[in-house]
Amino acid sequence: MDDAVAPLKEMARQQLGTVGSGNHYVDLFTDELDRVWVGVHFGSRGLGHKTATWFLKRAGASDGMDVDPCVIAADSDIGAQYIECMTLAREYAYAGRDWVCQKVAQILGGGILEEVHNHHNFAWRENHGGEDLWVVRKGATPAFPGQKGFVGGTMGENSVILQGIENESARHSLYSTVHGAGRVMGRMEAKGKTDRKTGEVKRVGRVTQEMMDGWLERGNVELRGAGLDESPDCYKRLPEVLAEHGDSIKILHTLTPVGVAMAGANEFDPYKD
Repeated sequence: MDDAVAPLKEMARQQLGTVGSGNHYVDLFTDELDRVWVGVHFGSRGLGHKTATWFLKRAGASDGMDVDPCVIAADSDIGAQYIECMTLAREYAYAGRDWVCQKVAQILGGGILEEVHNHHNFAWRENHGGEDLWVVRKGATPAFPGQKGFVGGTMGENSVILQGIENESARHSLYSTVHGAGRVMGRMEAKGKTDRKTGEVKRVGRVTQEMMDGWLERGNVELRGAGLDESPDCYKRLPEVLAEHGDSIKILHTLTPVGVAMAGANEFDPYKD
């Protein structure tokens, strides 16, 4: 474990509480009771990414999206180390999100009345139907009966606080639900592609600044940062996605966005994964 994470300690200390780029954000919402919610979306940053990469190399995995999976025994030495390091990265992600939410609440001059904190892209050890399983929720988050979760929409549309419900559909999904609306358009497809050396446009993107600004104006949302690849045009509509989950979830609060902060299209992230 020391070999995997000890060299990352100083980097992790410096980047704790940073949000990062891409689809990571800090949002301000109001709910149906006119209460203010702070919503954030980011994970374990470079610590988690570099730790996972170290274990993949150590286990002899191939690099790439369309490669054979690398499987290691959980009770092996490297497997036990990986689980411990993965748990550490999870706690680090939680600490960062908690710090950012508390800092924003402090800036707003408000006290925290309720917290809803959930995780995604993680592996949980759970018992389902009397069998112990490793449940990997990629792009998904737990939604056990009574468990609350925050699911983000887009920068110009509503998000929700939901709760898991006990039924056959929920059991079939191993008590899981989505963590966001999901994309319908790739980043390069949305913003286009430019030659880094010459500045020549290789491909024109499908999303324009006017398109993204239109969403925000209609939603009366104040935006700081963000690139065209994060425009609502690039995403599914969250109500339609949630409707597919039927009665396995219950919507507790609908959150209307007021302000959104994201890294700008050309903003440099010194702590990039």
